Amino acid sequence: MRWIYISPHLDDAVLSAGGLIHDQVRAGVQVEIWTILCGFPPPGELSSFAQRLHYQWGIVSADELIRSRRAEDEKACQIVGAKPVYFDYLDCIYRRGKSGDWLYSNVFVPPHKDEADLPARIAESISSRLQPTDQLVCQLAVGSHVDHVTVRRAVELLQRPLLYYADIPYLFNTPQEFDTRAAGMKGNAYMVGEAGLTSWQEAIATYESQISSLFESPDHMRSQIQQYWSKNGGARLWSA
Repeated sequence: MRWIYISPHLDDAVLSAGGLIHDQVRAGVQVEIWTILCGFPPPGELSSFAQRLHYQWGIVSADELIRSRRAEDEKACQIVGAKPVYFDYLDCIYRRGKSGDWLYSNVFVPPHKDEADLPARIAESISSRLQPTDQLVCQLAVGSHVDHVTVRRAVELLQRPLLYYADIPYLFNTPQEFDTRAAGMKGNAYMVGEAGLTSWQEAIATYESQISSLFESPDHMRSQIQQYWSKNGGARLWSA
């Protein structure tokens, strides 16, 4: 039996459940992280929105950025012990509509109508790699990031038993969204030891290009993760 954590981007699963993943692997569980939206965009211009983000992350080339972020993710997965699996769908900042226009200049918006078929295409790609005994873990989409919403919709189309993790750091930044995203669900506590906490923090720290976008500082990240760990006795997953 594999545990498959579905991660929209190259950091989401480790950010949200890195300590639990660490302890599961140490207990002999086979864990994989499937990152969906980490494909290489075609050569050419970037939208002004993507250019601003690239400037913030310190890497101009989209190809170089994806390679760098995959390398960061490989290090993080090695720390927590999970096997990384990468899909080729594009991050929303690189996606165009049917007319060729850029679809997104803000990530906290509903999915664009031109992408109505995207969840079904993602679901088909996931389904082709699944085994009957796999346990899927999907993000709740707290924070309403368009990519998180899209990937959750895709996973739910599979109509398989699901567990959900709360999106960090969006859970810290927009806690008011949690009740809506987890409506009708039951939370389950999973103990995570101190070694798991340390591994979790160290794995997040490998995402050097993203830390400044996600937390005030690396120390702030460590503090918030430790507070979440202390409050929950480890980590929590939700089920319908």
